[in-house]
Amino acid sequence: MKKFDIRNIRVRSVSVDELSDRMLLLNLYVTQAVTLVIGLAWCFFQGRNPLALLGLPSDARFLYWGFGFALAVLAVDLILSRWVPEEAADDGGVNERIFRCRPVWHIALLSLVVAVCEEMLFRGAIQHSFGPYWTSILFAAIHVRYLKHWIPTGLVFGISYGLGWIYLQTDTLWAPIAAHFAIDFIMGLIIRFRREA
Repeated sequence: MKKFDIRNIRVRSVSVDELSDRMLLLNLYVTQAVTLVIGLAWCFFQGRNPLALLGLPSDARFLYWGFGFALAVLAVDLILSRWVPEEAADDGGVNERIFRCRPVWHIALLSLVVAVCEEMLFRGAIQHSFGPYWTSILFAAIHVRYLKHWIPTGLVFGISYGLGWIYLQTDTLWAPIAAHFAIDFIMGLIIRFRREA
């Protein structure tokens, strides 16, 4: 039997083009699962019930905040895309690879998974400890694919700060989840159907 030697492990940078579709999706779902577990554990160690954060509010006011914020973000993105060169907003082709050939139901599922997992960690746990400003800096930093260009990095920071703000205004995690879902879903649909056209 061969012994496992940790010194033989090599780490190398891989571009998104080198990943198969299956590996890209697996990576996305695993990272989101890890994000959710960290968020739940962080909330638990804060002495808060993470499941209570996901309790549905009694009124639908959070939807107005969430979808209203999403519309504002999409309007800003549309305006920026008219004047900013495409290479200045390049994410390395990750979003294109994730959404371009997906059926609509899968784009919706991906958007929901990402929204719930990331909002549980960032708004539900980290923002409770550090506030919306530092949470937004961390949120922008983990979106590594945008860090090469200041415009998408600034946009991600602004979106994160806005998500934190609507969380504070509504006192429910469902407002930023709804906004995050709507932004990702609509952007995914734009990428998907732009490719067909």
